[in-house]
Amino acid sequence: MQTLPYVVVTNPNMSHVYELYYKAFETLRRVQEIKSVEDNDRYCKLISETLQEHLTVIPRLAMGIIECQSLMRPEETDKFMNTLLRSRISRRVIAEQHLALTETFHSPWHFPDAKQHHDPNADFVGEVFLRCNAKEVVEECSHRAKSLAAEAFGGDCVLPEVKLEGHLDATFPYILSHLQYIIGELLRNSIQAVVEKWEHLPGTPAPVEVLICEAPQHVIIRISDQGGGIAKDILPNVWSFGKGPRSQIHLENLVQVPKMAATMQELKISGRSGGGTAHAPGEDRRSVDASLSSLTSRPPNLRLGMGLPMSRVYAEYWAGSLELYSLEGYGVDVFLQISKLGNKNEQLSTRASMDAV
Repeated sequence: MQTLPYVVVTNPNMSHVYELYYKAFETLRRVQEIKSVEDNDRYCKLISETLQEHLTVIPRLAMGIIECQSLMRPEETDKFMNTLLRSRISRRVIAEQHLALTETFHSPWHFPDAKQHHDPNADFVGEVFLRCNAKEVVEECSHRAKSLAAEAFGGDCVLPEVKLEGHLDATFPYILSHLQYIIGELLRNSIQAVVEKWEHLPGTPAPVEVLICEAPQHVIIRISDQGGGIAKDILPNVWSFGKGPRSQIHLENLVQVPKMAATMQELKISGRSGGGTAHAPGEDRRSVDASLSSLTSRPPNLRLGMGLPMSRVYAEYWAGSLELYSLEGYGVDVFLQISKLGNKNEQLSTRASMDAV
């Protein structure tokens, strides 16, 4: 952030983010060498508190970028946002993995004399879920996205069916909360677009079709809808954090979201739970204290303009990709490629830029 123009860093929102990172650096660099379990427990408490404080980073950063869009070229702001968010993901994953492994170490079934030797979260290695099933994730995310749409448009609206086809048994290791966030945002966009298009049309809304294709090194998920596509004045800016004809609306909406972990849990309606899957117990355990848990609930129709660019950052961080093709007047096709963790090296070319933030 020190490479940004001075006038940008003096923006209140950008300054807030800078101070958070500076405080975290000063705090963590003073931590003494960990020599005992007790030392590690104190260290974990410090990490948890820091992660909680940094939940304000994404909305404040987005607001700052929008407010400073006239002070930097759009390509510079987007490059900065992508670099900083990748760096944020990298550090949070390391921190949360350490917290999760420490939690496992303290679990009752970890000790040799434990009465219960069965680990209910044996399919997890820290935050990595070893048997992530694409079909189950899509079903859970579609359930939550439909709940959001029903809340936004009223109980009388007819919601589109979400049809799944392809390799429905595709299973792979992945960080579950990241995948849930990406698919949740994509399905939310598709379902809302179809509902808005068919709201005043006769007949049943066209279904949202999800195709799952598994290959040896990756899984591809295609989400197709008939929601009318994206307007040509908005399409060039769908991957941008700070520009576009709706940037002022997004700024006003971001004010209503003081904290954001960028997870699927934030797509849930306050007080309402989503559908369960076979791995729900493990997911619930990690949703209690982890910094990627749900600390705020987004109103159903609150559009922030960050879903697509944030989803692409998450996908590309794990050597995947996210592409969108729009046919204005008809619908949108989105292709999410997920690299199976452990089968492909991370994109090491981005590491230098991450460390430079």
